[in-house]
Order: sequence, then structure tokens, then C-alpha cells
Amino acid sequence: MTRVPVDGDPIAALRAIAFYYERERADTYRVKAYRTAADRLAELDRDEVEQRARAGTLTDLKGVGKKTAGVVAEVVSTGTAAALEELAAAHEAPVAGGVELRAVLRGDSHTHSTWSDGGSDILEMARTARDLGHEWMVLTDHSENLTVANGLTPERRRRQFDVITEVNEELAPFRLLRGIEVDILEDGSIDAPDDLLAELDLVVASVHSKLRTPSVEMTARMVAGVSNPYVDVLGHCTGRLVTGGRGTRPPSTFDAEAVFEACLENGVAVEINSRPERLDPPRTLLRQAVETGCEFMIDTDAHAPGQLDWQPFGCERAVECEVPVDKIVNTRAAPELLEWRTRL
Repeated sequence: MTRVPVDGDPIAALRAIAFYYERERADTYRVKAYRTAADRLAELDRDEVEQRARAGTLTDLKGVGKKTAGVVAEVVSTGTAAALEELAAAHEAPVAGGVELRAVLRGDSHTHSTWSDGGSDILEMARTARDLGHEWMVLTDHSENLTVANGLTPERRRRQFDVITEVNEELAPFRLLRGIEVDILEDGSIDAPDDLLAELDLVVASVHSKLRTPSVEMTARMVAGVSNPYVDVLGHCTGRLVTGGRGTRPPSTFDAEAVFEACLENGVAVEINSRPERLDPPRTLLRQAVETGCEFMIDTDAHAPGQLDWQPFGCERAVECEVPVDKIVNTRAAPELLEWRTRL
């Protein structure tokens, strides 16, 4: 675990606390309190923040509560805060095994921001990925069909490209790549036009609806989806939920041999989704994908900065299921990733 850099900055301290809470899957309201306060104080100049901290008037600001104000005052006075130090100490260890494999991963190809259903802006997500040791990250906000997740229209997606360019200018040599998580629709088509897909660096395709479709139809749907020439990664292939606030959900049923063979034939990587509530695919299917000869991406599917540190959950399962390291695409540098993307 890389300690979140704070360097005596009270706003960075608030965001670090939020990061640790996200990492440990704390209640959303706790995370939101710290991120809201950080965003509010970021609107002020540093001198005003320090003056208010010393005067005890931080709580006069909307969005700054007693606890967050206390952290800011403590950091202004001493350079750190007891709550921050306690959380940092508790988070020194990785969240799971697979440490050696995690150390060779260069990036994360499935992440979300506030542009769709994520909890933080693009810059903060990218900066966190960099601080965790990544060389690159793919931003894959949802496509427009997933309205419940505020999916992006092609027009919004292209506006997002400008933000990605700005982030790359600020964080270079770290690279933020242009991606998307598209829906595989019931007929196997993809809910984004080809001209947009051609402008992207990486396309993750996932099934998000009608997950209880009978096996024969689901198989045809998934095979058609991964056969699309623009698709690079099959996301959380069973759609299962094993824990968490959304409850549990059984895996979709499909002919895994047919789907993984289609992935192999079309050069599509199978995602090892690291979210604790997903851990998808299950071990039996992951081993089957290995036997088929598929390539893989170990992704976080992060919707918040602290979740970017969940990759060890996927790494641990990859090690258990003997996934060959040379078959894991995100062990590669960004230029190699982009070359892989145009391999067929």
C-alpha cells in the first residue's frame, strides 16, 4: 500500500481520509462528508483556509462539519491529524494477496468518474492512480444506454476528451487513456456508434441488463458482443454480486466454452474484476478461461479513488487460478497496450 501523500496540506488530508474510507468500503455518508468538505475548501485560497482554521470559523461554511473542520485545524497546526495517522496505519497492508503480481501491473483499464456514476472527478481519479504507482489508467465511463448510471452520449464523450487532454498535460508522464464501458444489448449489438469507438483507446463491453436471460440467448448475446471489432475487454462476465450494499445476485448462465473461445478468436481480454462485491469471473470460469488460452485484464472497476487500490483482490484470484503473467495485458506499458489494441 502506498501512503497517500498529504505534505501538510489540509485539503489533501481530507481527501486522504476519504480514500482510506473508500478503500475499506465504509458507509458512503462518511466518505461524502470528507470529499464534500475538501471540495468546498478547495474553492478558497490556502491563506483563508488557514485563517478560518485558526479562528474556528470553518463550520460557517456549507459542507464543512465539526469533524472535518477539526481535521483541517489539526493539519494547519501540526502538519497532520490523528484521524489521518490512525487510518494510514490501519491501511499499511494490501487489501488481499497477489502482492508480487500487483507490483508488475502498469495500469487499470476499467474506471469511472463523476461524468457517469463515479464519486470523484477525472483529475482526482487519475492522480490517485498515479500515486498508487500506475503508469496509465483508462477512463471508461458508461455509455448512453445505461441511463441509471448517467451514461454519456457521444457528444458528452467527446467533450470529455478535452478534459482528458488537460489531465495528461498536468500529470505527464502518467497517461490517462480514452475508454468506454459499453453495454452488450439483448441482440448482441453495442450501444455506441462505430465512429466514436474508433476514436477511443480501449473498449470494455459488459452485460448490464436482463441478466437472468436463458443460457442459449445469453451465450449468443455475449458471443456477438465480443465479436464486435472495436471491443477489447469482456467486463464482469457473469454479472454476479456476492456481497455488498446492493445485495447478492447469482451469476448469469451461458456456454462459457463458446464465449471464451470467441474472446480468444477475437483477441478480447477477459476481465478479472477486482470489486469485492463482484470478484468476477468465479474461480471455475477463470480457470476455464485460462485453459482456453484467453488474455486477461485485472481491473478495479473503481467508482472512487480509494477503490483503485482494490486490484490485489483480482491479483490474488489470478495467482490462485494460475493465470500466466504474460497473458495479463495490463502488465504492459501504455504504448504496448495501444499496440495490442490494434493487433487484429
